[in-house]
Amino acid sequence: MTSTAFPRLSSPAGPVPADAPSWNRQRASQMPSHRYRDVFSRVDVPLTERDWPTRRLTQAPLWVPVDLRDGNQALAEPMDPARKRRFFELMLAMGYKEIEVGYPSASQTDFDFVRLLAETGLAPTDVTIVVFTAARRDLIERTVASVRGLRNPVVIHLYTATAPIWRDVVLGHDRRALTELILAGGRDVLELSADLPDVRFEFSPEVFNLTEPDYALEVCDAMTELWEASPERPVILNLPATVEIATPNVYADQIEYMHKNLARRDGVILSVHPHNDRGTGVACAELAVLAGAQRVEGCLFGNGERTGNVDLVTLALNLHAQGVDPMIDFSDIDGIRRTVEHANRIEVHPRHPYVGDLVHTAFSGTHQDAIRKGFAEHRARAAAEGRPESELDWRVPYLPIDPADLGRGYDAVIRVNSQSGKGGIAYLLESGYGIELPRRLQIDFARHVQQHTDTTGHEATADELWALFRSVYLAEQEVAVHLVDYATAQTGDVTRTTVTVRVDGTEATSTHDGVGPVEVLVEAFAGRNLPFEVLALHQTSIGSGAGSQALTLLEYRDEEGSRWAAGQDRSVLAATLAAVTAAASRVADERTEPATAPA
Repeated sequence: MTSTAFPRLSSPAGPVPADAPSWNRQRASQMPSHRYRDVFSRVDVPLTERDWPTRRLTQAPLWVPVDLRDGNQALAEPMDPARKRRFFELMLAMGYKEIEVGYPSASQTDFDFVRLLAETGLAPTDVTIVVFTAARRDLIERTVASVRGLRNPVVIHLYTATAPIWRDVVLGHDRRALTELILAGGRDVLELSADLPDVRFEFSPEVFNLTEPDYALEVCDAMTELWEASPERPVILNLPATVEIATPNVYADQIEYMHKNLARRDGVILSVHPHNDRGTGVACAELAVLAGAQRVEGCLFGNGERTGNVDLVTLALNLHAQGVDPMIDFSDIDGIRRTVEHANRIEVHPRHPYVGDLVHTAFSGTHQDAIRKGFAEHRARAAAEGRPESELDWRVPYLPIDPADLGRGYDAVIRVNSQSGKGGIAYLLESGYGIELPRRLQIDFARHVQQHTDTTGHEATADELWALFRSVYLAEQEVAVHLVDYATAQTGDVTRTTVTVRVDGTEATSTHDGVGPVEVLVEAFAGRNLPFEVLALHQTSIGSGAGSQALTLLEYRDEEGSRWAAGQDRSVLAATLAAVTAAASRVADERTEPATAPA
């Protein structure tokens, strides 16, 4: 049966299964599911007695971000050196101690980045640098050349696909021939890296989860024998779910089988690298750690090929929510997100666990009521015990962790939707004026709408919302901060900008070379003791057609925290400069406001 509303869909019209209970009226569909085989007919899972279901997660594994290699190769536009360096510096600041930095034999950019680390000492010496290579001598040679001179411990990561379809269709090798190819690569790694001062080795049987368990064990044991794995110099065996094909319990069984049967187990660091094709990458990694894995490779917020690699942020904060130290700092989750979005040029979904713009927001009135009561109980308990709220056990309904742990406030948790549900703030501004507000500005503006409607006692119209928006975010004409003049001149390859600003009636002119207009004006105001940092710029418009005007929405941070300003003009550049000036004006206003007397 074809739906008239959705003519490309065929509503299931087959028979109801004979054994279906009366409350389940689902019918057989037209989906060609018969074309696919279940996992148990594709690979043997020999484990019959399993220990992982009785275990608990009590400590963090070694986290190894692979964003700069695996994540990077999945981007439509791979990172340039500046974005890659910024991302690397973020990982260092968060506390990662082993980082896969690239595939230097496959990319000149990756090779140059590894050389940057070797020549600048950018990475602290307690951070292990991992480089990735296929099992081919010329590629291994290039890889080893990239790490020469590094002061850091180095891991050379060798990989080869081992699953039957890959052996037959892609590589054209039987098991014996593929084993020899892998061992030849392992011998080349040993020979070519023999003079490196601090090097260890990693092997990944790619598509491990579709490889016969006995063959995966055979190849891994051969590699640990060749590389003389020992507790003093352990070998990393990384077992990827390269294409996720089963429920997480199957992957856990596969990992436990290897954990229990590997030779030289005390000389092996058992690692996993789940992908997310079925949407269960996080569960696969968690169960794999229960099954014996000690190390997890993944990406921040789950970037990677197809549906991505396992998300290291979700994994770590899941531990945090269970009272286990994740060993990584997430106290500025929005700063982390902005850096990752900048590096990957992919936005994080508003519903992404822990970090999305909406994950701490309740849209249901009953949820809001429960959260409000939970906060009240939390504050009362802190007062009764004479302790800071940040030290108390967290038990607020609907909020798995305290948003403050991640550097977030509580304003958006309840208030935003109580008004957006009534007036549809974002919808009214867009439909009435064509203005599209970014999510975080919607949340900020909703607080002002709440105050306005509480005072007036009625629902705000689109015209009232726009008037309120102007009064909150656009600089008034009578403010004490003004942009007087802005001019640019080209001298060779350098753009020189001269800017004049007036603060409290006093003008000052400054010259700036080689920076953009936003940076110029921010520097100029900083020189007048009005410092702030621009976090994000969003461009939208007021109206449409020939009469439309540009509206720049600017997120910035000063001593008081993160906030917003806006600028309006026919020109996008002028609107942007007006937004920066409005931000400076708010910084100036905050400094001149009298302190509030204690209650």
